[in-house]
Amino acid sequence: MIQSETLELLEWPRLCQHLATFAATKLGATAARHLKIPDSQTQSELLLEQTKEIYQLETRLTTGLSFEGIQDIGDSLERAERSGVLAGDELLAIATTLSGARNLRRVIDNQEDLPILTELVADLRTYPELEQEIHRCIDERAQVTDRASQKLGEIRTDLRRLRSQITQKLQNILQAKSGAVQEQLITQRSDRFVIPVKAPQKDAIPGIVHDTSTSGATLYVEPNSVVPLGNQLRQIIRREQAEEETIRRVLTEQVAAVKPDLERLLAIATTLDLATARSRYSFWLGANPPRFIQREDREMITLRNLRHPLLVWQQQHEQGQPVVPVNLLISPQIRVVTITGPNTGGKTVTLKTLGLAALMAKVGLFVPAREPVEIPWFDKVLADIGDEQSLQQSLSTFSGHIRRISRILEALGNGDLGLGTGDLELGTGEKEIPNPQSLIPNPQSLVLLDEVGAGTDPVEGSALAIALLQYLANHSQLTIATTHFGELKALKYQDDRFENASVEFDESTLSPTYRLLWGIPGRSNALTIALRLGLKPEVVQQAKTQVGEATDEVNQVIAGLEAQRRRQETKAAEAQSLLQQAERLYKEVSAKAASLEERESSLRASQEIAVQQAIAQAKGEIAQVIRRLQKGTPTAQEAQQATNALNQIGQQYQPATPAKPKVGFMPKVGDRIRVPKLGQIAEVIAAPDQDGELSVRFGLMKMTVKLEDIESLDGQKAEPVVKPKPAPAVVTPPPQNVPEIRTSQNTIDLRGKRVADAEYILDKAISEATGPIWIIHGYGTGKLRQGVHAFLQQHSRVNNYEPAEQADGGSGVTVVHMK
Repeated sequence: MIQSETLELLEWPRLCQHLATFAATKLGATAARHLKIPDSQTQSELLLEQTKEIYQLETRLTTGLSFEGIQDIGDSLERAERSGVLAGDELLAIATTLSGARNLRRVIDNQEDLPILTELVADLRTYPELEQEIHRCIDERAQVTDRASQKLGEIRTDLRRLRSQITQKLQNILQAKSGAVQEQLITQRSDRFVIPVKAPQKDAIPGIVHDTSTSGATLYVEPNSVVPLGNQLRQIIRREQAEEETIRRVLTEQVAAVKPDLERLLAIATTLDLATARSRYSFWLGANPPRFIQREDREMITLRNLRHPLLVWQQQHEQGQPVVPVNLLISPQIRVVTITGPNTGGKTVTLKTLGLAALMAKVGLFVPAREPVEIPWFDKVLADIGDEQSLQQSLSTFSGHIRRISRILEALGNGDLGLGTGDLELGTGEKEIPNPQSLIPNPQSLVLLDEVGAGTDPVEGSALAIALLQYLANHSQLTIATTHFGELKALKYQDDRFENASVEFDESTLSPTYRLLWGIPGRSNALTIALRLGLKPEVVQQAKTQVGEATDEVNQVIAGLEAQRRRQETKAAEAQSLLQQAERLYKEVSAKAASLEERESSLRASQEIAVQQAIAQAKGEIAQVIRRLQKGTPTAQEAQQATNALNQIGQQYQPATPAKPKVGFMPKVGDRIRVPKLGQIAEVIAAPDQDGELSVRFGLMKMTVKLEDIESLDGQKAEPVVKPKPAPAVVTPPPQNVPEIRTSQNTIDLRGKRVADAEYILDKAISEATGPIWIIHGYGTGKLRQGVHAFLQQHSRVNNYEPAEQADGGSGVTVVHMK
């Protein structure tokens, strides 16, 4: 009971209503409005994973996940199971739901990294044959189609023929008795075809009167001549209705046969829609996924810039005030936090915000806070917020609070402070308070108490509040309590499981800032506010004397702490600014280094392009030399000239040997050196190791660089580290090759020859050759080339062969090298 009370106090149903607006189906909206809170952390983590995967999926899809066609068919399935006959629109809804579920599964299966959703739809059966059968028998207007059965088609053919006969007869009567009818009109009354006859002339058209106009001037008469046809029509219509019911019954039986699978389909579709609603609502809130922590592992509750989701909704949809976020950073050893401060300062809103955040995380919603969002999994969220005063039940404010707190303690497992109800009201404290050391094992509940101990004598209320908070420190995971009692502020200094917090108040504007200050208890601002609001100074001064010097000193101490905190926040902001400057400088240096590397790569690429162009030009000039030699029989003088020309080309295009850098500088610890790649001057803090790497520092940064990447301030390159090398193996240099030049003497043209003839010519040419020969066989069908290559493979004088250069004929010419 207390947990349902807590949900009402936290306005959880209102949040669920907001969530329901993001659902795509009626089923999803209903599930969102009656959102079930999981009983285990495993279930909550599964729901969170579903939300994350839907969130990820919808960022990839252009139109989001579509639930088109999915309807609530639960009642139809129940009636089908009970042998009822479904109507056409119900059958059509089942067919569209099957199609919509199939589309959902297809979209999810097309993604690779959605394991939770993929597993969810893995056993989804959509029965395409049932869907097709329904669409074959039921049209878009939810009517049974003519093609549903041959018998129905024949019945409807008879119906159309009979209606045509009746219409034709009535048309003839209208023309023959035009003076007796009110207008040229054929209409129906009670499924009978009638014509409007003037009342005074009803005898002109004998028949059955089925209806009369309001004025009585018109009678709707079915002429006697068409009565037999009307009777026959009614009989055929009954046959049609019976056949339609038979068809729908057959379809209903098919639906009933697969009811468990269809119910499973509905459950999966609802789960997907609810996960989609959670994802879309979380995106709308600007929320982030929470991580459940274990405070026993010394993990801290981290909720930065936490916003109240209902206030965000109010701001967006109801033109509310901007939402002021709160920061909740609670150390793992803290079990109780007491929040003090003036009224309307935001204490109660802080309680509700934390309670809703815990519930949102449990049901798989993201939490509207800045990353990282780290919060324990609370098995129960229990709250006493507001006034439970009741005249009907004769409950005072104090009694109402005590009744609710008693239910909270019962929900915790040992719901008794050791005090009777009468003792609680009197605050006598006669019974023993439980030992603070008697902790129950691993308490997991969150307790939220608003104005604890209020509504009774301040002394007794304060004593009761202290005893209650000490008990909750032993029996709950975390308790947040708001109070005006100054005595509760001292608990922090007696027990390290307690912490103080306060809501900030701006004395200059006499208004709260809604900021939560940690570690500082709130001070009384009542007298200051009274003076600013116009109360006579002498009255305020008299009140100060009544308060006493001790209280004034406490307030002065708290004021000093607040001033010290503001100074620390200012210094922290300055430190943050310096850190941001350092990060910006680091990014600038990194960007400059990347720019230099990119420029170096660009220069290297342009040099490679220039080298390739030079090589291409050199090859062209060499080709010209070769073509000159090929024009007739080369002489020794011409060969020498060609050799000289090749040497000149080599000297012209051979890259110049780069000048060796000035070597001899070896950096030592303390030396200042330059790093050209970064454009920085650095100080050596570690000498080079055997790999040629040394550590340098410039500014606040330290890094490791290579010797080849540094130079002295006067431009000297560092002397490389010499590593011992193994003795090189002796290699006999190959003999100098004579340039291979194609001439008419060493070129054999086999085009048009048969393979047998070509082999004879080849054998003679190879036996007489003193160098490479060029064989022209052309392209053609490729048989001649294959025959030539087969002959060359088995010839004893052939060392190897290869296709000629493109300028010499490419694959249409084969160059043969001799042994």
